[in-house]
Amino acid sequence: MHLKTLFHLAVAATVALGSSSALAQSAAEPAYGPELQGFDYPYPVEHYRFSSQGQELDMAYLDVKPATPNGQTAVLLHGKNFCAATWDGTIKALSGAGYRVIAIDQIGFCKSSKPERYQFTFQQLAGNSRALLASLGIAHAIMVGHSTGGMLAMRYALMYPEATDQLVLVDPIGLEDWKAKGVPWLSLDGWMQRETRVTADSIRAYERATYYADTWDASYETWVQMLAGMYRGPGRAAVASSSARLYDMIATQPVFYEFEQIKPPTLLFVGDKDTTAIGKDTAPPEIRKTLGNYPVLGKEAAKRIPHAQLIEFPDLGHSPQIQAPARFHEALLGWLQHPETGATLVK
Repeated sequence: MHLKTLFHLAVAATVALGSSSALAQSAAEPAYGPELQGFDYPYPVEHYRFSSQGQELDMAYLDVKPATPNGQTAVLLHGKNFCAATWDGTIKALSGAGYRVIAIDQIGFCKSSKPERYQFTFQQLAGNSRALLASLGIAHAIMVGHSTGGMLAMRYALMYPEATDQLVLVDPIGLEDWKAKGVPWLSLDGWMQRETRVTADSIRAYERATYYADTWDASYETWVQMLAGMYRGPGRAAVASSSARLYDMIATQPVFYEFEQIKPPTLLFVGDKDTTAIGKDTAPPEIRKTLGNYPVLGKEAAKRIPHAQLIEFPDLGHSPQIQAPARFHEALLGWLQHPETGATLVK
């Protein structure tokens, strides 16, 4: 069955089962277009239009130039449930220190195109990012990836080592191979079914537990509504279809076995309260409890990645740049200016 048809059938079934109260609540909350139309970014949005896989695509990005340039460019790669806008604090910190900052919305996410027949691979997303940078005359840059963006940043560094000055990984997922550890395979139809159950409440509960170590600040709600708004909007079928295929990409395309081949100086940030593991909830209980152990995963990855330094935040979760921005940015800027390797620091 076609993914779009499956989505509409699932939505219809949900309505038939009596979700009128939830729908009424949603009507009072923001609804955004499939490319996040209606949601404002903190900086002007630029557009890179190109052809890929026989389709004309539009990749949105932010290009923030510093008042006093230091001659370096930092490229920010967002996570699965994040967008270029969620890097707002990091953009301010980096541009304030003289870096030109490019924050990209990858194809399939946020303000970028969500093509229905697109094969998502980390190689394709890395290639798209490289083409965007080339169009801007940027031959090399510091690559900064968070969460899924961390997997993408590693793939980018493996594909384009000469174009990667330094590599920063912020609670990257993919520090383990979930399938090899026993997480069951989930079909694309299965991922689509999960997408039909996404609500602001489910997003908020997951983010509170995983991203922010069971803490909550009112400022986090903006990012909840950013995501939930796309699932309330007129393009929710395209949003769900892209999301399902992206989850399949994450689950089936490990970078875990190539850490030793990463060449640039690398900084790995880990919030020790992070427990992210794709598909963990589908695994048997005895396997589930072994997944997403970031204090262990971070140390193991730092030993395997050449020229790597690990910085741990014992009290933080999956998003230290949002949860404790001052501490995070102090550590980030300090390393960028004086990169060191072979040490584990606790912040």
